[in-house]
Amino acid sequence: MAKTREFAVRQSIIDGCRSLARLGVNQGTAGNISVRWTDGLLITPSGLPYDEMSADDIVFMTMDGVYEHDLVASSEWRFHRDILGHRPEVNAVVHAHPVYCTAFAMCRMEIPAAHYMIAAAGGPTIRCARYESYGTPELSVAVLEAIEDRACALLANHGMIATGPDLSEALWLAVELETLARQYAAALQIGTPHILSDAEVARTVEKFRDYGLRRRRNPKNA
Repeated sequence: MAKTREFAVRQSIIDGCRSLARLGVNQGTAGNISVRWTDGLLITPSGLPYDEMSADDIVFMTMDGVYEHDLVASSEWRFHRDILGHRPEVNAVVHAHPVYCTAFAMCRMEIPAAHYMIAAAGGPTIRCARYESYGTPELSVAVLEAIEDRACALLANHGMIATGPDLSEALWLAVELETLARQYAAALQIGTPHILSDAEVARTVEKFRDYGLRRRRNPKNA
């Protein structure tokens, strides 16, 4: 039973990677996904095309950063491990380089509350973490600062991160984040976006506590 469940989680990571590519949220071998598993995490390997990836290629890593696998774990394993280590409510992390999120990250701009869906991020802004070299402990520190009381963030000159209580939620948020970035970019071309007040965002965050990705209930458990 445990092996079957682990295989399903591994396959869900691959399916998630392919979904992001299909939706245009990620390209090539960029980006990575991790899911909390037992006393560690399952994470995508480095540099392997998603179409060639199998469940056995997903790397299991302990929270000490130790793994035994023929493939090299994602170069960004540190911030995956550190997010999961510091945020017990988070069980999945998605990192990608979508065009609009990355464009704002290249400009080192945060995304303000120009649309109420920013409440999905947990606050009135989507912060942009300061620049640090990829794969470094310093980047992990910057990421943890940027996602404090938030579910997602941009990474300066790099890309974005979305988290969730499970992988489905994290993937959903990744798509919503890129959508927000695309909408904000279009609004800036048209005129000056009106920004919602912190109080309005706070009300919407509260309403979002029972909002988000919904799943069909299993009739057997109804």
